[in-house]
Amino acid sequence: MQPWALVTPASRGIGMELARRLLQTTNVPVVATARKDLDQTRENVLKGLDGVREDRLGVVKVDVLGQGLMVADEQSISDAAEQVSKWYPRKEAYLHLSLCVPGILFPEKAPSQINYDDALRTFQTNTLGPMMLIKHFSSLLPRKSATLSGEKGLPAQAVWMNMSARVGSISDNGLGGWYSYRASKAAVNQVTKTFDNYLRMSSGEKAMSISMHPGTVKTGLSKEFWGNVKEEKLFSTEYAADKLMEVINSRGIDDRGKFWDWKGEEVPP
Repeated sequence: MQPWALVTPASRGIGMELARRLLQTTNVPVVATARKDLDQTRENVLKGLDGVREDRLGVVKVDVLGQGLMVADEQSISDAAEQVSKWYPRKEAYLHLSLCVPGILFPEKAPSQINYDDALRTFQTNTLGPMMLIKHFSSLLPRKSATLSGEKGLPAQAVWMNMSARVGSISDNGLGGWYSYRASKAAVNQVTKTFDNYLRMSSGEKAMSISMHPGTVKTGLSKEFWGNVKEEKLFSTEYAADKLMEVINSRGIDDRGKFWDWKGEEVPP
């Protein structure tokens, strides 16, 4: 069976670099998602990747934000999963690696700064986005009866990775603030654990789910806080993608359902 990988979203930042890295370091097809400008996303992901077959990259529309403050556009996620399942039918292929990286941040230093609409959008993107992606794409992961192919550059078992953040750790919270972002990422870790319990039944040891903290990365999400981070702790998107994949590829089945940082150290819940 043909393994393939999913990176969502991949239009910029860490997601785009993860898609590029997979195209460079593996031989599997990669599905990238974007809210809009699919052709531009495709061009950006492939830019400068000499020797990479362009037909290995497929780009589909997925919108975890929806329009305005409405719920996430679940129909776009459902449509994308249906389209991809036609490219890679379950009888012939399986999802070996899903990198689910949506994220948005509205910092609140005090309760008075919490804005209802911003907080709603934070949960919509950071928590409901991954949840809806799991709903529609999880059936494409391998079942217990599947035979995994053992491709280079990929983990031994199929992995669904949800991007979290260290501030989502309740026991690690010594500073406070960032109410909606912290809460949404703590919820992501709960989603990861709950989904992994499901995979134990449906996939056995063939698939697992983990959460990951990428460190502070030079993206639009963290730009406002770059000045507060030591230079050696402020990562490029390329470096972050490399470290994330190093950790993912080194996780074993006993590491399932847990929350890991870019160094490969477990983050307490």
